[in-house]
Amino acid sequence: MIEVLGLSKFYGKNKVVEDVSVKIHSGQITSFIGPNGAGKSTLLSMVSRLLDADTGDVLLDQTNMSKMKSNDLSKRVSILKQSNFVNVKLTIRELVSFGRYPYSKGRLTKDDQLMVDQALEYMELMDIQDSYLDELSGGQRQRAFIAMVIAQDTDYILLDEPLNNLDMKHSVQIMKILRRLVDELGKTVVIVLHDINFASVYSDRIVAMKNGKVVKDGPTEEIIQSEALKEIYDMDIPIKDLNNCRICVYFNS
Repeated sequence: MIEVLGLSKFYGKNKVVEDVSVKIHSGQITSFIGPNGAGKSTLLSMVSRLLDADTGDVLLDQTNMSKMKSNDLSKRVSILKQSNFVNVKLTIRELVSFGRYPYSKGRLTKDDQLMVDQALEYMELMDIQDSYLDELSGGQRQRAFIAMVIAQDTDYILLDEPLNNLDMKHSVQIMKILRRLVDELGKTVVIVLHDINFASVYSDRIVAMKNGKVVKDGPTEEIIQSEALKEIYDMDIPIKDLNNCRICVYFNS
């Protein structure tokens, strides 16, 4: 379990994240939703230690993450940020191989190569593994970065808006893969999402943020309710049940 205890981040007088406490349960998909500027990405950056918090702590299985060595942490927690820019010419396979760096330090073993192969197969990239990143579409590049995170083989996978630049088909593919990582491999996935229907269909738990604070936190079926969504988004959002899924009809709200 990851426990977030009183995390805050200020930029001058601007409170981006204010005194947030939340528990991220193991073996589940937890989605963070909320309007733009709610503090979701900043919170994820602090949880992953990419960004220093001004106040608060993050515990990983009761160990304070600030006390953990970077290499030890990178074997337990991986993160994919929104913007991923690589200024060197790399193939997909070379990029995905970077996910093994905490273990191999650049000298890949047969086991490392096997993990890379599995990640490429998961993301359906094996056929184009020798293509260069600058030759790819935005969606293909995003899938390659997610494959790198999968190859890192951490218990906890943090993804900041991983569906950016993806069409509907590949967005569904990504979410199904994340579901498999949880259900089949016991991973814990934390994901920032803008599309509340993806959060509704694939998440076990939803944390909703607004103005830097957590306003809702609970099982998906408790959050995907019109009354709760109105508090989060200031919109009247009808809910329809479709194939045992709760779908938010916000297009003409």
